[in-house]
Amino acid sequence: MMDILEKLEWRYAVKKFDSTRKLTAAQLDRLTTATRLSASSYGLQPYKMLVIENPAIRERLKAASWNQPQITDASQLVVFARISNLNETHVDDYTNNIAAVRNINPEDLAGFNGVMKGTINRLDEAGIAVWTSKQAYLALGTLLTAAAAEGIDACPMEGFDAAQYDEILGLKEKGLATVVIAAIGFRAEDDVMQHAKKVRKPIAELVELI
Repeated sequence: MMDILEKLEWRYAVKKFDSTRKLTAAQLDRLTTATRLSASSYGLQPYKMLVIENPAIRERLKAASWNQPQITDASQLVVFARISNLNETHVDDYTNNIAAVRNINPEDLAGFNGVMKGTINRLDEAGIAVWTSKQAYLALGTLLTAAAAEGIDACPMEGFDAAQYDEILGLKEKGLATVVIAAIGFRAEDDVMQHAKKVRKPIAELVELI
């Protein structure tokens, strides 16, 4: 059983997936459950995780991704979409959920509720977009780490037309906007990139103790 560092050394951004291999329902459930547990500012999770399996939709998304084969060859395509119309109602829904899950009086969360509303009300539309996108990237990181831990391959991707994704998936009408995507599945045996040595900055250059 590999430890987490060995798993992270093993993972890489897969360029060629084995289109014949699919995640089991249990494997997909573990990845989505792990991603659900991802950290986010205030725990608000101002995004949605869309798991795309429909072949016809994925063909259209491939065309909006400069025809990168991972879009259609991977077992699933995951689209992280931020909540584009984030408002006080989302905050109220969240604090009500906290109260229900933890069996506490919602009034006891009034201060926390006010802090969150103060944060989103201080931000303009562009600021909200940046902040919610950051939360989606945190979830992406969790997905990639969870996939590696489970021996499942993934490829995070930014090479796509977000506006086209929004149109194809009907996200604007849902108050969502595409942020980043990841293909998940299993590497093809002839994907040459799996044999390339991982290149990262030295610890001494990347990490500074102060």
